[in-house]
Amino acid sequence: MQIIPVRIEKEIEPCDDISKLIIDSVEIHDGDILVIAQKIISKQEGRIVELSSVVPSLLAEGISSQYEKNPRIIELILKESKQIIRMQHGIIIVETNNGFICANAGIDESNVKNGFVTLLPLDSDASAYKIRKEIMEKINKTVSVVISDTFGRPFRMGQTNHAIGISGMNPILDYAGTKDSFEKTLRITAIAIADELCSAAELVMKKATNCPVAIIRGYDFKNEDSGIFDLIRPQNEDLFR
Repeated sequence: MQIIPVRIEKEIEPCDDISKLIIDSVEIHDGDILVIAQKIISKQEGRIVELSSVVPSLLAEGISSQYEKNPRIIELILKESKQIIRMQHGIIIVETNNGFICANAGIDESNVKNGFVTLLPLDSDASAYKIRKEIMEKINKTVSVVISDTFGRPFRMGQTNHAIGISGMNPILDYAGTKDSFEKTLRITAIAIADELCSAAELVMKKATNCPVAIIRGYDFKNEDSGIFDLIRPQNEDLFR
């Protein structure tokens, strides 16, 4: 298996054609998996907010005074969230409108000009499908596309990249019903391969190298319709909420 970094030097703007930028930057093969950083999707889709335009609510002002965080960012967190899961030690964990559990609703001040923040895409599955479809139309290559973002993890230090949008692959490799090396039947082993591929891709994408895309080549997977909600645990099965 190969992980190939794809560098895109220009600053992404709403008018840009991301599929064309990728095609112009690297040779794409049938069966490639394209892992694309959420940040360039958000920029291309106009999910950028100038903080000076945000008017904080009284709730945002109250949380801001308690946690010494920018009230304008807190207002955006509230607007981008279904519910607050935890607020402690200056960290705000929420369930986003997309259904993700993450810090600050995925709102990010990094790799964007001062005074602005990026929000998560409205529908990352649709974003992934659009790029996959355009690549097929432009160069007749069958690929899968995964949109990735950096999340923290319960009980573990550090962050890893996770899938937040998928097109063209099943995000889970389910071993249930197969035999292990001792001929025991596996019952519940299901590997979140989309998340693992995103984490592997981060090793070459990094955060400050103009490398918002990685191609994973040589990984054997089923090219099929699926979506990110196959990875999100239903609330009635969640032991930590």
